[in-house]
Amino acid sequence: MLDLNDVAIFVQVVRFGSFAEASRRLGVPRNTLSRRLQQLEAQLGTRLMQRSTRQLTLTSAGQVFLERCSGAVEGLMDAGEELLAVNQEPAGLVRVAAPADFFDFFSMEWLNEFLIAHPKVRVEFVLSDGRADLIAERIDVAFRGGILEDSGLFARKVLDAGTDGLVASPAYITRRGAPTTLQDLPNHDCLVFGHPSGKATWRVVGPGAESAEVQVAGRFSGNTAQALRKAALAGLGIALLPSTLTHRDLRAGRLVPVLPQYHRQGHGVHMVYPSKHYLPRAVAAFIDLVIQKMGSLQELPPEPNG
Repeated sequence: MLDLNDVAIFVQVVRFGSFAEASRRLGVPRNTLSRRLQQLEAQLGTRLMQRSTRQLTLTSAGQVFLERCSGAVEGLMDAGEELLAVNQEPAGLVRVAAPADFFDFFSMEWLNEFLIAHPKVRVEFVLSDGRADLIAERIDVAFRGGILEDSGLFARKVLDAGTDGLVASPAYITRRGAPTTLQDLPNHDCLVFGHPSGKATWRVVGPGAESAEVQVAGRFSGNTAQALRKAALAGLGIALLPSTLTHRDLRAGRLVPVLPQYHRQGHGVHMVYPSKHYLPRAVAAFIDLVIQKMGSLQELPPEPNG
């Protein structure tokens, strides 16, 4: 008779992508997990996965077995977690990968409330505009903008896509004048994401939902949207930025719309994590915080010092 614990271990190892990651998350030695899986394969009389130092690959039999048993195992785990959650307090480390300017729109006050509510939880942020490898870097939750790749990660949207619009400071418009057509933009200083050429192609949608593009350049470039926003505020040029980042500045008059008949569709912001099942209580609590605070976000948090 099959040991259902071994079946659960098989499903969890597959979900986490490696014995090392499954060992870390489950708190079970790696050699124990490997031994239990070998026992399961011996009972079934077939190999379920091919192992290498870098990755695990399911055999055809392993894929069929996973599809047949994963739903039942996850259902049992969910039922058990619901019962345990009543008396289990979130504890331990949560590692979060986020863009370099993450705390420009995620309030530290929210994080303070979270840590006060969960005194046994520690949070470590890895801030970078590079795309983190969740398994290799032991990341529990990552924030990603743009189009999500089909990586097998579980994703939840935390900010709607919205639109990107052209903006500039009143001082810049006074000094250089306002462009009246898209074709005027190459004659202006435009703020672009860093490229050796100093140039960028902006693809936008105009009146009548017609697509258009224009090549622009400028003397300032940066690798984050927040850097381009601050450059626009300082009068360095025209930027194409998400409305979620600029609407407060527009309302206050610190920025003004440029060619408002043109816009670019955004892609929103997602949280990604290896699986929605078997999450440590601390990780699940952090995800709940983000959904609560950002899911209904109508306005960006106030900036420090105004």
